Amino acid sequence: MNTLNISAVILAAGKGTRMKSDKAKVLHTLFFKPMLHHVLDTVSATDVDGLAVVVGHQREQVLASLAEAPVSYTFTPVVQEEQLGTGHAVLCAESACASSDLVMILCGDTPLICPETLQAMIDQHLASKTILSLMTTVLDNPFGYGRIVTTPEGGVVEIVEQKDASIEQQAIQEINAGIYLVDREFLFSSLQQVGTDNSQGEVYLTDIVSIATEQGHRVEKFVHRPAIDVLGVNSRVELAQAHNELQMRHNQEVMLTGVSMYGSESILIGPDCQIGQDTVLHAGVQITGASLIGKEVKIASGAVIHNCQLGAGAVIGAHAVLSNCTIGEGKHVPPLTHRP
Repeated sequence: MNTLNISAVILAAGKGTRMKSDKAKVLHTLFFKPMLHHVLDTVSATDVDGLAVVVGHQREQVLASLAEAPVSYTFTPVVQEEQLGTGHAVLCAESACASSDLVMILCGDTPLICPETLQAMIDQHLASKTILSLMTTVLDNPFGYGRIVTTPEGGVVEIVEQKDASIEQQAIQEINAGIYLVDREFLFSSLQQVGTDNSQGEVYLTDIVSIATEQGHRVEKFVHRPAIDVLGVNSRVELAQAHNELQMRHNQEVMLTGVSMYGSESILIGPDCQIGQDTVLHAGVQITGASLIGKEVKIASGAVIHNCQLGAGAVIGAHAVLSNCTIGEGKHVPPLTHRP
């Protein structure tokens, strides 16, 4: 049983310029909620005792989004007045982590990370008794990511950012996933030593790895595959990919309860919907809100259902649009029906 106190620090202060948007990156929505909310949900399902969210760009909007969420999040808001790098962002959270033994650091733009992955990392870190663990993954094309430099024995030496990497280092395929678990005292004492002598002129959080190795500490890797689970969302393309991944994960869970889907990649089911066994959904169906679908219901292609109750055996025709209504058992709704 873990007796150490763990604080999590979620970095959510950046602008996200590659999103080409006036909205803060972490507020972009995928699979029914802002990506930052997905990260908070995941962290809250692990053995983490305290939670701090570092905000900066559009901080009023980010904090308002968390305050207005259907789920009540318990966290300490930390303001990063100037965006001077990830290391500086973590330094801003030092007082919020004062009572912890360990600090987990992750970014607010990683909505695909799973609680099981973070918990496995925590368990490995505690078993290894290391001062620092970092999550890594492997990419066929690692361009743009910090490379993991290791010894021949596999020990981590440092993380080198893309813009600072040599030709040889750029060929490394193992990359930094941006998730750390660190001894609190070491973390903040090390960050005080980190300078800004790099191409970005920022305080790199990654420099704590080389500081640890220079002090004779072994830095542990937690290697996770598939890579998509741990990669951040930096563009509209990656936002769409992450949404599709969450959509398919949920659809797979629903199918395993006894629901048939034809063209499952095109079917969207809200997380608050309930669907009975032996129901059949065809391509392009959308079921959202708090919809309750009975057993053996047949929903044809393109039907859109929001906040509805469908009785057992009901048949919904193609491209019907139903909202806030009740359909009795065995009833048939013709194609192209519109009930607002």
